[in-house]
Amino acid sequence: MLYMLISHAAHDGHITILNLLRYITFRAGCACMTALGISLLLGRPLIRMLRRIQREGQPIRAVGPERHILEKTGTPTMGGVLILISLMVSMLIWGDLENGFVWAVMLTTLGFGAIGFADDYRKLARRNTDGLSKRARLGGEFGISLICGWWLQHLMPPELANHLAFPFVKDLLLPLGILYPVFAMIVITGFGNAVNFTDGLDGLAIGPVIVASLVFAILSYLVGNHVFADYLQIHAVPGTGELAVFCAALVGAGLGFLWFNAPPASVFMGDTGSLSLGGALGSLAVAIKHELVLCIVGGLFVAETLSVVIQVFWYKRTGRRVFLMAPFHHHFEKKGWAEPKIVIRFWIVSIVLGLCGLATLKLR
Repeated sequence: MLYMLISHAAHDGHITILNLLRYITFRAGCACMTALGISLLLGRPLIRMLRRIQREGQPIRAVGPERHILEKTGTPTMGGVLILISLMVSMLIWGDLENGFVWAVMLTTLGFGAIGFADDYRKLARRNTDGLSKRARLGGEFGISLICGWWLQHLMPPELANHLAFPFVKDLLLPLGILYPVFAMIVITGFGNAVNFTDGLDGLAIGPVIVASLVFAILSYLVGNHVFADYLQIHAVPGTGELAVFCAALVGAGLGFLWFNAPPASVFMGDTGSLSLGGALGSLAVAIKHELVLCIVGGLFVAETLSVVIQVFWYKRTGRRVFLMAPFHHHFEKKGWAEPKIVIRFWIVSIVLGLCGLATLKLR
């Protein structure tokens, strides 16, 4: 909103310094710092309010690692609200609100956050770990994702709209036709739940989200710029450069949340945060035609999800477990690894995967 007002003033007048706002890179930096500032400013008051409302904090799973009951009981949840407020306020200030891609990603993020909020609220109200029913939760996620996929499809150039692009290959596009919104639905919903699976230790999920957001800020800027896209031989999607501002705001909001979520956490993001962050990453990947690259950059989230699928499948078939506990960050807890060691090593893995994702720009 502010960006649009100042941009028009710069266009109509002679205030040269305001022309800086036409540069995506400048606004991305401002969006990051604004979201970080809002997060740090609102963090403590919001946590105090959550403690007062929730009292006993987030319900802890009885089947989880035993130390969680001792160390994490009483910690408030729904900290994802802090991320969403910081992100959205920053975007309203610095984002181009006339850009359809921006609205598609923002509304998908908010939609997934609303589902997560309802899930968290139900857990708190019932004082157990059973939130929304699987049917209600997945139904909402599929519906939002399908609408987002259809919307993004209509914002893209016709030659890209219904196609899947492949990394490492210059011109290969797989036509999906009318099934493309369904594919987008699977990507967005899948990553929404993948981040949710990963959110099990203090700082574990938000670190890789920050790394992925940084990578996608770069990718969005390049995909939205015809000159860079042609040079790198990637598919240009006009208008998606503005998503770099969204990614930068997400980085700032994530860093601000991490300030309070670092071990030992003062607040958990809850499903409000994990679902919205996963939905944001999934919709970003669909918008810039880098769905498969997201599987590389977000490989840690993919691995966590696969550990759950493998564990459930194998246990039902044989009665035995592959991991001591799934998702597999709990496997390392059961093996005696300290929580900070698991978190930092997973962050290192996510950084390496982020660099691998960036490498796809030249390895073609």
